[in-house]
Amino acid sequence: MPANRNALIRYKTLDACLRNRYRKWTLDDLIEKVSDALYEYEGVVKGISRRTVQADLQLMRSDKLGYFAPIIVVDKKYYTYEDPTYSITNIPLSDGDLSRMNEAVEVLKQFKGFSHFATLNEVVQKLEDHVYSTAQKSGSVIDFEKNENLKGLHLLDDLYRAIVQKQPLAIDYQSFSARNPQTLTFHVWWLKEFKNRWFAVGVCEGKEQILTLALDRMLRITPAPDLNYVASQVDPDTYYRDVIGVSVSPNMRTIPVKLLVTHHHAPYVVTKPLHHSQQVIKRTSEGVVIQLQVQHNFELEREILGFGEGMIVLAPERLRAAIRARLKSSLSAYDTLLENID
Repeated sequence: MPANRNALIRYKTLDACLRNRYRKWTLDDLIEKVSDALYEYEGVVKGISRRTVQADLQLMRSDKLGYFAPIIVVDKKYYTYEDPTYSITNIPLSDGDLSRMNEAVEVLKQFKGFSHFATLNEVVQKLEDHVYSTAQKSGSVIDFEKNENLKGLHLLDDLYRAIVQKQPLAIDYQSFSARNPQTLTFHVWWLKEFKNRWFAVGVCEGKEQILTLALDRMLRITPAPDLNYVASQVDPDTYYRDVIGVSVSPNMRTIPVKLLVTHHHAPYVVTKPLHHSQQVIKRTSEGVVIQLQVQHNFELEREILGFGEGMIVLAPERLRAAIRARLKSSLSAYDTLLENID
């Protein structure tokens, strides 16, 4: 790309001249046109040197800018493009450029629910069809965990626009514990994804407590245009700093959580930490002892339980007791509930 804006103006002016085949362009004519353009757009009054324009023409011919402009001199005097259809604004994408763009789109379009990604894919497809009509299509080489059957994904676009446009919303919401839905006047601050489930985070009208609403529990959302949007006073990184997952208790202190991870599971936990605060305390004959500094929430317990016998809580005792109780209940369910199922 040109090093500065003046250079870009020079290249575009030369391109416009060389495309105009109704006039014969001498070097002096080109210098005059470029000087006029620099004065018009940038207020440059000293004009442009002969050497600069000659260097620009040579640079446009070369591969340094990717132009490969077919500039020729007719009768040793007049400059023009050998190809009458050529313009530096019609530069085709290289194979490498096209490949990288398609790879990016293949990644982005896996995030179902955002129409922005689908639109981007259409744009790249148009470019590909225009430049390489016979280009070979390849499948995605990156596959993210996704569940296209999740409820509420169709609301992502509307929620996203509400955040960008600072638009309060009326949300018909029914939590798992509620018998009937309720309508919340909600100011959405950001969208949060965890374990392939989406949440809208913000505050209700007239309230200060930050709420996390699951998209799969939203029945309908509509604009609330008569209200002033309440902007966020906290950023997501700070808000989720001390937790695993999305459940945050503003007044809860973090606790040091010590976990013994057996040798079989240790490589997974060491290479993919449960939380940014994770530290390896020591290595024993039974496994690796790690420590986290986090709030005790539902997601922390679920993460620990997910490792089964491969992760044991050493401290604090309250968390250890909670995990032990849930494991006992699970074992009891296997011993009793299955007897009543045919």
